[in-house]
Amino acid sequence: MIIIASHNGVIGIDAAMQSLKNGGSALDAVEIGIRAVEADPDDHTVGYNGYPNILGELELDASIMDGRTLNSGAVALMRGFPYAISVARQVMDRKLPHVLLAAEGAERFAREIGAEARDRMLTDEIREIWRKRLAASASREDLSAIPDEAPLRDWVQLATDPERVAGTVNFIAIDSAGDIASGVSTSGWAWKYPGRIGDSPIIGAGNYADNRYGACACTGMGEMAIRAGSARSVLLYLKMGMSLEQAARQAMLDLRDLGGDYIGGMNLIALDKDGKHIGMGSRAGAYIFQQADMSAFQEVERELVTIPGRWAGAPRD
Repeated sequence: MIIIASHNGVIGIDAAMQSLKNGGSALDAVEIGIRAVEADPDDHTVGYNGYPNILGELELDASIMDGRTLNSGAVALMRGFPYAISVARQVMDRKLPHVLLAAEGAERFAREIGAEARDRMLTDEIREIWRKRLAASASREDLSAIPDEAPLRDWVQLATDPERVAGTVNFIAIDSAGDIASGVSTSGWAWKYPGRIGDSPIIGAGNYADNRYGACACTGMGEMAIRAGSARSVLLYLKMGMSLEQAARQAMLDLRDLGGDYIGGMNLIALDKDGKHIGMGSRAGAYIFQQADMSAFQEVERELVTIPGRWAGAPRD
């Protein structure tokens, strides 16, 4: 049994591992670990109290995948429900003929299944950070909202805030039966254009698991992972016979071939069906892992694969 997670999964990995030790499934462990991060008000990139979109509205995305059946569930642009990963799992488990629900549809489904709702998803601290960002961009200290008549595309520079652009939580687990599951949750880019969806809820882009080969989850500039199909690429390279290190590195190198101006940072974590794990990123950083015989998680540096940025405001990892 093993769990790997992005570094911000520290807050949830112990509970996730305890679930595995108690006989829980890989899906249970992934959901438990991610829920802990979604509930953390100090993590502004996931769940409750994440950074909002350009209008000050918090939109959440998440996905989860069962490597045994390849069943998946995902939600995007969901408001008012902090545990996006649990709603995503119910999309999968409730036998809906869908994988991804978005916006009002995701919220309606969340209400139907009795998902925990929260009236106030942002603290005053985060609202004030958002307001100051608006004011700084408009050079008006008294600005507390974007004028109704203003074209939002003219405010897109807000989404290039280098300190608060991107962030995601990734969890991947293998349980005692050898089943693999992966999950991803995010509040997306800080100050993003309303309705923007990144790779986190897109199966094959930011998340993929298959018992036959392994699993991969991504964080960073999600538009890149969508275009390259990064998470699925890692598993396809494993299927072709590459080692885990070769497969992960090739998926990262594929990002260099993307054209256009909007090229930025990307990270991934991955493991193979035997539990060997790896992390790679375009900037220095770490991921965490814990095996059943370990008393605590360990931190491992990601391997560096440089992706030349072609956008001054590209997100930091």
